[in-house]
Amino acid sequence: MRNDLISVVIPTYNSEKTLDQCIQSIKSQFFKDIEIIVVDKFSSDRTQEIALGHGVRFFKLKEERSKAKNLGTKKSKGKYICFIDSDMLLEPSVMNECLEKINESKKFGGVIIPERSIGKGFWPKIRDFERSFYFNSIIESPRFFKKQLVEEVKGFDEKIVVFEESTLPQKIEKKGYETRARIKNSVIFHNENDFSLKKWLEKKFHYGKTISEYKRKYGEYGESQISPIFRLGLFLKNRNFYSRPAYAIGVLFLKTTEFISLELGNLSSKVEKWKISK
Repeated sequence: MRNDLISVVIPTYNSEKTLDQCIQSIKSQFFKDIEIIVVDKFSSDRTQEIALGHGVRFFKLKEERSKAKNLGTKKSKGKYICFIDSDMLLEPSVMNECLEKINESKKFGGVIIPERSIGKGFWPKIRDFERSFYFNSIIESPRFFKKQLVEEVKGFDEKIVVFEESTLPQKIEKKGYETRARIKNSVIFHNENDFSLKKWLEKKFHYGKTISEYKRKYGEYGESQISPIFRLGLFLKNRNFYSRPAYAIGVLFLKTTEFISLELGNLSSKVEKWKISK
């Protein structure tokens, strides 16, 4: 393990449209002691070609994202580890700020990086408006960690798909560390140019199949993450939500259909288990 080396792990699946820019933004960081690890779910497009063209460390695993990120952790050599999606763009000072923040206190085990959505059309704007209300709430999850702690808690919960990104910090917090330290000046941009409501809801249906397990294992935290009432409160209690009526309606429509899809996925899982038990 190299002193101060940061390992950036990127799970991919048919990510040819965004991966090049994602990797370029990581290579353009002011902090240069970075290794990039791509764990690919056997993509059928040019994802592998693009990744290898950048000279990254490349692995294949036909599993869910939690297992892909855990494999990336096992293969990494850094003292710190950062989990990035293939549709993300990082401002150049992100890694510098994360490194400085996590070393401000021995109690800091994870760092939150502010996130914005970008893209043409209505839905990327809605997604960006939605994100603005999650500041300092449990909806946000850290992406930058001390690798030693990630290994100690055995990474992400591999049995959870819904909100799987929150399982790692919760496990680290149980060891007495804080994972809600936050950088202030740099952000991650989500490229949501290809946002499709149909695909989004299909993905939420799939995620919903592990809702019951998530609530069972992560208690009050899990209940808040899942609860539409909790998120509605974040919106309605903030005056800024009423400043853009069209966007507010868009957010409410998106979250309503999203939670319906999650619950349908949850119901589908229960029916499948009932059939198996008969």
